[in-house]
Amino acid sequence: MEEYFMREALNEAYKAERIGEVPVGAVIVKDEKIISRGHNMRETLNDPTAHAEIIAIKRASEVLESWRLIGCTIYVTIEPCSMCAGAIVNSRIEKVAIGALDPKMGACGSVINVVQNKNFNHRVEITKGILETKCSSIMKDFFKKLRYR
Repeated sequence: MEEYFMREALNEAYKAERIGEVPVGAVIVKDEKIISRGHNMRETLNDPTAHAEIIAIKRASEVLESWRLIGCTIYVTIEPCSMCAGAIVNSRIEKVAIGALDPKMGACGSVINVVQNKNFNHRVEITKGILETKCSSIMKDFFKKLRYR
């Protein structure tokens, strides 16, 4: 099932890519069902907080009518940044499933580990490397094309 949900997150990343956004996608799952989706919209909305994870978290909160996303897993194509990792902790998401790591901005262990900080009252389980090659290649290809232009 993890690969299925990550493929759905990749579909969101492809949506972002088609509109000129950095191709990051996320889906939130509860009870083995996708309850929300998101992809990067920073350029489209002129909003620095419009990351895939934040959009998916807001939508999941609307669906569940609660800011507490207890029992949920977020599948994200690229390791969340510190802002998104903070939102994951604050929304009480149970688990984050990551496609590819982000050695420059990753806040789930690559640069820092916000989601498992022992000083916080909530810690999040992490799974890494789900469809890692596909998740990594969409980012590499996007930035390669951008540099070419």
